[in-house]
Amino acid sequence: MNILTDNPYRKDFPAAEQIIGGKRLAYLDSGATTLKPLEVIDEVDRYYRQETANVHRGLYWLSENATNKFEETRDKLTSLINAPDRKQVIFTKGTTESVNIVSQCYARSFLNAGDVILLSQMEHHSNIVPWQLVAEEKNLKIKVIPMNLQGELLIEEYKKLLSSEVKLVSVTYVSNALGTINPIKEMTQMAHAVGAKIFVDAAQAIAHKKVDVQDLDVDFLAFSGHKMFGPTGVGVLYGKEDLLNSMPPYQGGGDMIDVVTFEKTTYNTLPHKFEAGTPSIAAVIGLGKAVDYLQKVGLDTIHEAEDELLRYATEKLKTIPGLVIYGEAREKAAVISFGIDGIHPHDLATLIDKEGVAIRTGHHCAQPLMKFLCVPATCRASLSIYNNKDDIDQLYSALIKVKTFFE
Repeated sequence: MNILTDNPYRKDFPAAEQIIGGKRLAYLDSGATTLKPLEVIDEVDRYYRQETANVHRGLYWLSENATNKFEETRDKLTSLINAPDRKQVIFTKGTTESVNIVSQCYARSFLNAGDVILLSQMEHHSNIVPWQLVAEEKNLKIKVIPMNLQGELLIEEYKKLLSSEVKLVSVTYVSNALGTINPIKEMTQMAHAVGAKIFVDAAQAIAHKKVDVQDLDVDFLAFSGHKMFGPTGVGVLYGKEDLLNSMPPYQGGGDMIDVVTFEKTTYNTLPHKFEAGTPSIAAVIGLGKAVDYLQKVGLDTIHEAEDELLRYATEKLKTIPGLVIYGEAREKAAVISFGIDGIHPHDLATLIDKEGVAIRTGHHCAQPLMKFLCVPATCRASLSIYNNKDDIDQLYSALIKVKTFFE
């Protein structure tokens, strides 16, 4: 298969082949959210059109059917990440809520004044701010793992930062702004050697490579459904069972309780202890279909296809005079962050939109990284399984047109 010229997956995504403003759409913003395959769209539609019911409560067919599909998604995700037990797979609103659960229910409960949390230079704001909130409350210290201009973390510097004072490391698996793939297994081993726990933001990794929580031995890991061909509004928090059991609930409400009295309430077992209230049922059921799609195509196939797209796009863009690519790590996902001398990224994106090209510009919720790169913003083209040569060529042609306009 040549993903560049003969992409068999593109037809699965209705949004990929649109004409917008008279131009063929080249959707290159999968890092923000992926397009959805028809089978996911149909499953969500089916739930709302024919199978609407609440879960875990009713004894009638619609409710039992919804519950079965809801819990089948948990089983599919357990298999996808190779979790030891389905009870360790907790549904959340997304990666952001998952980070907040761990910061509030683990760090707030078990870290003490003077303890250190390590974050990396390339973290998304949602993997910085929740830790800052708990650090301010508990008088914790936050230290930063540095990186180089290639976009790689400096592992020797990380090793120097690790000490008995470090109680938690929170790091992204794949940088949303640069595409860097971090050596999570090695970093986990090093954190555990000093007694620290590790939280991994796998939002940008989950649809692009195999994520095996037992092989990685991570303590916590999170990802979002909408970045893996699923609906918005649903995500996953994985945690080691003993840690999850030790943590207090994040929210109170239905489903997370065992017995409620006005004198005392006891809590439900995992995973329900962290799933208060009516969940996003349609989104969870749709996510189950997204997992089916990932498994059908195969993560190895996706990884190989995206590597091919990345190579072609990188080589093509490098021929444009004045174009600078930010972050060329040796291990990298299909993300290209770039700028063109003399043209503001926002102007670039606005003008190439007129040519049907959809990319993301700005600080990508990574302002500390932008400060390190000494730029206010970058353009980001992020690729997925539905992209092809025409999308990349369309980006190239649009950039050349804009560059000519500014000359």
